[in-house]
Amino acid sequence: MATFLKKLRQEQDISQEFLAKKIGVSRPTYAQIESGARDMSVKEAQKLARFFGLSLEDFLAGKKIPESKVELEKSKKIKIKIQKQESRISVPQEKVDKFKEVLLYILERIGARPNIGEAVVCKMMYFIDFDYYEKFEEQLIGAKYIKNHFGPTPVAFPEIVKEMEQKGDLIQVTKKYFQHDQKKYLPRRSANLSNFSASEKELIDWEIERFKDFNATKMRDYSHKDVPWIGASDLQQINYEAVFSRTDEFSVRQYDDEL
Repeated sequence: MATFLKKLRQEQDISQEFLAKKIGVSRPTYAQIESGARDMSVKEAQKLARFFGLSLEDFLAGKKIPESKVELEKSKKIKIKIQKQESRISVPQEKVDKFKEVLLYILERIGARPNIGEAVVCKMMYFIDFDYYEKFEEQLIGAKYIKNHFGPTPVAFPEIVKEMEQKGDLIQVTKKYFQHDQKKYLPRRSANLSNFSASEKELIDWEIERFKDFNATKMRDYSHKDVPWIGASDLQQINYEAVFSRTDEFSVRQYDDEL
């Protein structure tokens, strides 16, 4: 059990201190649990199982659910396969295409900056999607985002990027950012925003301008204060409707003007 817990934590690059806070113990106490020197309580096991998206039975048995596989289907939709069960993300191909063009546009504008790696780009996509939804009550891209330790993450990002690499739309590079390896993407063609409305282009440009100087840590800490992320359960989908409960710091809509 201790080995399994350590493996789960390391796979998601989570600190012992972070998980200790999640289950309400000190870091030394958590370290004892992970080393097998201390048994965890039922409540602690339940919290850890919930955090890693496992049933208590599977967690205690050391069984990990296979990772979701995202495929771009010929049916023009993205499908997630988990064992024999399937669930679809309702994102038409038109939205997937928009995702690609927005990503390329971000990379064109600021992708070469040393602070702009994959983590910053993913969270910028989140704010583009959720801010537009709050402001206009319409989806710009309509991607599905989940809550993880690093902040909001578009679940289809890896598969979409893989397809774009294969088509030669972008390339992935790894560079040093201070002492850390940083995954970056560089565009190999220009973005096509001809199918975007004026309001969509304006918001995208505004988001790029306000986040262009953020690094991964600053972007993570900022996104962790947004109500949609706070209200979601760990590793679960973030609800777009939560934008209408945002604090003044994050709200992009002038609600007083609607009275």
